[in-house]
Amino acid sequence: MIKKFFKRVFRKPAKTKTVGNAQVIPFKLHGVAREQISYGALKVTDGLQAAGYQAYVVGGAVRDLLLERTPKDFDIATDATPEDVRRVFRRARIIGRRFRLVHVMFGEEVVEVSTFRRMIEAEDAQTDEHGRLLRDNEFGDQEQDAARRDFTANALFYDPSTQEIFDYHRGYADTRNGLLRIIGDPLVRYREDPVRMLRAVRLSAKLGIELDAATAAPIAKMKNLLDNVPKARMLDEVLKMLLSGHSLECIQQLRRMNLHHGLLPLLDVIWEQPMGEKFIMLALRNTDERLSQDKTVSPAFLFAALLWHEVLAAWNLRVQQGGRPIGAMHEAMDEVLARQKAQLAIPHRQDAVMKEIWLLQQRFDQRAGQRPYRLLEQPRFRAGFDFLLLRCASGEVDDELGLWWDEFQDASEERRVEMLQPEGAGDKKRRRKPRKKKPASESATGSVGESSGEHSADEHTGRQDTGRAYE
Repeated sequence: MIKKFFKRVFRKPAKTKTVGNAQVIPFKLHGVAREQISYGALKVTDGLQAAGYQAYVVGGAVRDLLLERTPKDFDIATDATPEDVRRVFRRARIIGRRFRLVHVMFGEEVVEVSTFRRMIEAEDAQTDEHGRLLRDNEFGDQEQDAARRDFTANALFYDPSTQEIFDYHRGYADTRNGLLRIIGDPLVRYREDPVRMLRAVRLSAKLGIELDAATAAPIAKMKNLLDNVPKARMLDEVLKMLLSGHSLECIQQLRRMNLHHGLLPLLDVIWEQPMGEKFIMLALRNTDERLSQDKTVSPAFLFAALLWHEVLAAWNLRVQQGGRPIGAMHEAMDEVLARQKAQLAIPHRQDAVMKEIWLLQQRFDQRAGQRPYRLLEQPRFRAGFDFLLLRCASGEVDDELGLWWDEFQDASEERRVEMLQPEGAGDKKRRRKPRKKKPASESATGSVGESSGEHSADEHTGRQDTGRAYE
């Protein structure tokens, strides 16, 4: 008993060891237990190791566990080829062309497995005229795989069987010290893949850790390289920022580092408009709150919010120049979306949702007759209403309008009748010139929505509605 007491009191502190060029951190030092790894990830690592292969949990999952965060998913790195992995697991499929990965399914959990890769030597690498790598890796070993990763915090390998962490680039110390540092020469790494600059901003904002000075220094003078990145990749990275749960911090960090110019053209104008900036900040804050509550968020709703004040400015300009409100709105929407898509490849399926939300905003002013009832039947009513509440909160429209619709949609039939405004209240009806009667065949093809001032998502009633603005 006395011997055990003295051993416990005077025991030597846990030490790291070195295996090759890797520093191996024991469980007693890092404290990440096997039980913190997901069921599917454990099954994959155990199965591959039992088959004679190396297998580790790698990347963001290890980083997040060290920061006492819950990982979104668990990725596995192994020396087994994609075909080897598929032979070990029955429910596995190989995906990708440029980078072949394996998805192993365990119920609803999908574990992504990648084979160790290495950077191709400079003389053999395929690059474009700006130095961006077009083909940048092939199969390698664990150390080579660590070297090709972007940041030291993402180059940590966790072995669930021994509960040890393998560290080739001082990533463990950087993570513990709250530092995000790029692996290798920042000038070279950013030229190889300019998206790493955005990733640095996103991770530092999301994780609340400091960007290493040497990592941050070249970004300002190299940001123009982002112009050469494919639009689909830019969209993917922007969505990761906006849906990270820390979008407000990400956008503010982009602004501090002067990276928002060109990336999100809408922000170039919005920062100069106090009401527009307030509107965007409210939208981002609401998005972050929903994600913190494990609620879904619609990228279409978020882009509609981010682009709204550009659409509004373009619409007002056209109306002032004598354009009809509905036609002017359609022209404004098309113009803003075309300008934004020159930088980000926003999918067409999201365009329709964004336009429906924008078009509904004009109809919220119509609170007489049957129009409010027809608006309630619109598939995107809930999305449009939540959008209206953001406009009210930012001071763009009077709170009374949002309160009226909040009550009207849940009121009894008797109360709804009481709430309706008289026809023409608050808005003078335009007197129309009498039109000549047209032949029946000609009148059947007349314009839609101009006479009533209504134009919305009626043509989209075939779409399935989620009933939630952010879903």
